[in-house]
Amino acid sequence: MDHFFALFESLPRQGPGSRACTARALAMCEGLPSEPRIVDLGCGSGAQTMDLAELTGGTVVAVDSHAPFLDVLARRAAARGLSARIRPLVADMAETGLPAGCADLLWSEGALYNLGLEPALTLCRRLLRPGGCLAFTDAVWLGRDVPPPVREAFAEYPTMGSVPDVLALLAARGFEVLGHFALPEAAWWDDFYTPMRSRIAELRADGSTAPDALPVLDACEAEIDMYSRHSDCYGYEFFVARARRL
Repeated sequence: MDHFFALFESLPRQGPGSRACTARALAMCEGLPSEPRIVDLGCGSGAQTMDLAELTGGTVVAVDSHAPFLDVLARRAAARGLSARIRPLVADMAETGLPAGCADLLWSEGALYNLGLEPALTLCRRLLRPGGCLAFTDAVWLGRDVPPPVREAFAEYPTMGSVPDVLALLAARGFEVLGHFALPEAAWWDDFYTPMRSRIAELRADGSTAPDALPVLDACEAEIDMYSRHSDCYGYEFFVARARRL
């Protein structure tokens, strides 16, 4: 895991996404105050965290369990003049210590699967004020005919389903869906896989790279190759919903 984190700490972001996608999802969030209180769960090094602060003028509590990611975020936020509006919080997503109803907007890009989507939605409802908005990305299957090796690669997503599956779960958990869209291929390549591939090449060329780091590099390259060959089978969907008033 040390080698995994060392690689991912050096990347612009830790999963598919882009400022344009963040802005598009944010535009679907209805009824936000002029300076919303935002919680970003599983923020990583916070590319989207800083975009949210700039695009809304609000404040963001940026939650991640890996402290070095938040150190990177703090440095980048300071360089962009955003330190006063971003609060890094080292915590497990399931046990943030944040009070119920503390957020006008709950954001999470590619991280809710760590909890399982169903319990994650229960957590999000607790943190949101009544009528608050939830925006998140999640991996989804794009069809039924998925090759077994691709399904096996997503073993850590045991409840991964289709877009209709997620929409049905949102409705069942007390959310009104405001919109959703698939992340374009550029959101996978521009700020994620292309920088990852370049960094892997640098590490392979560096004679000081530890031998036990090589399986991590191999696995990441295999992931990039799988997406190149099977992006018709799976993708990331951005979901935006509002917590229904009980």
